[in-house]
Amino acid sequence: MNMINKDHEGTWENCLNVIKDNISAQAFKTWFTPIIPVKIENSTLTIQVPSHFFYEWLEEHYINLLSRVIKKEIGSEGTLEYSILMESNHKNAIPYTVKLPTQNNNSIRNSPVSIPLNNGEKQIRNPFIIPGLKKINIESNLMPQFTLDNFVEGECNRLARASGYAIANKPGGTAFNPLLIYGGVGLGKTHLANAIGIAIKEKQPNKTVLYVQSEKFAHQFIDAIKNQTTNDFVHFYQMIDVLIIDDVQFFAGKEKTQDVFFSIFNHLHQNGKQIVLTSDKAPVELQGMEQRLLSRFKWGLSADLSVPDLETRIAVLHKKMHGSGIELPKEVVEYLAYSINTNIREIEGALNTLLAQASLNKKAITLELAKQMVDKFVKNTAREVSIEYIQKVVCDYFDLPIEMLKSKTRKREVVQARQISMYFSKKMTKSSLANIGAHCGGKDHATVLHACRTVVNLSETDKQFKVYLEDLEKKLTLQ
Repeated sequence: MNMINKDHEGTWENCLNVIKDNISAQAFKTWFTPIIPVKIENSTLTIQVPSHFFYEWLEEHYINLLSRVIKKEIGSEGTLEYSILMESNHKNAIPYTVKLPTQNNNSIRNSPVSIPLNNGEKQIRNPFIIPGLKKINIESNLMPQFTLDNFVEGECNRLARASGYAIANKPGGTAFNPLLIYGGVGLGKTHLANAIGIAIKEKQPNKTVLYVQSEKFAHQFIDAIKNQTTNDFVHFYQMIDVLIIDDVQFFAGKEKTQDVFFSIFNHLHQNGKQIVLTSDKAPVELQGMEQRLLSRFKWGLSADLSVPDLETRIAVLHKKMHGSGIELPKEVVEYLAYSINTNIREIEGALNTLLAQASLNKKAITLELAKQMVDKFVKNTAREVSIEYIQKVVCDYFDLPIEMLKSKTRKREVVQARQISMYFSKKMTKSSLANIGAHCGGKDHATVLHACRTVVNLSETDKQFKVYLEDLEKKLTLQ
């Protein structure tokens, strides 16, 4: 080890001098001036950064530059560790550390695959790398941040997640082969597919696991046709123990790609290999796919990922906060969960946007800041107010527990709040009367219509009631 003996402040100062020459003055001021060197120990320099968002930005935009300067100053074995201040509303922030992640995660890499060759036989071409070696290194292409541990379970995904656990324990040996995970945008299909692959590699490192997007597969096949290496392409995929194809709906209309995948699918399935597929539609809704391929998709299990319910959305936010070392006020978390009800990606995106605004503008994360952020976020995504959010605002306004609103009680104040919730749900959402009634304790559409008429009549005759409606409408429209 060629350790250069310097104090941590001097080492970091030398690093900064190099960094300053390689980025703009504004970027240096924003992203490197706030950093504080903490210690240097065993070739590892620890630096303190103000937030997890700050750390992620450095990792995404300056990882190569940081790696170079650290190795230049400390030596070839030099590494970087971050001490991150726990983001909270409290002045006593708690630092926690994150090691500089390696670019190649060894735990999810495949072992080299030996290919028996006859004399004079050419090597099988790996469509992912330049061909030539008898031992083919097959990168799993799995994304290490997507694990089963950080995939939040809820009613919306319970079947898919449970089947993922079963496959991880016995790939190719369950009735879930193939497993087709389907659902809309941002609901976690790619996350779960990667998580299954990672779990298999952890339990059975000798299994060759490959994650590939369907478009990548199709482009590789086109290249194989051009280069007259179609047999190599097929043989390569037939070597895989666990094949994960993401967004299989992109095979639609590509007849030759479907034909070659049909051949690969059959070989893998007949030899007890595991196949995991994702799609944005259920098998019956996939257009432009050959029937023989669709029928094979139905051999195993088709598990859907639906829009997350309120409890799952709150759990997702808590999981994200815990993983990032962030502490947010309860009312901010609830506000985000109630306001954004489309998919998990948008929920996480809203939280990241809020953290970015708070971190870069040095503002405390308050309900008011969350409202301002969601207001802009909502306009950009053309989101409508949800029934759940309307119920929460109404219940908070009248100081009632939301369970009371959904109960069968006929207390006057509860009935009034329930009717107002129905009125605003009809006015502000595209939900059917039956759906609105179901959210309000299983009422039928006639009850919802009666409630709306009652609210309109009362607003015309009762001044106090009209004030209630005006106040609530302001709150619901974030004015």
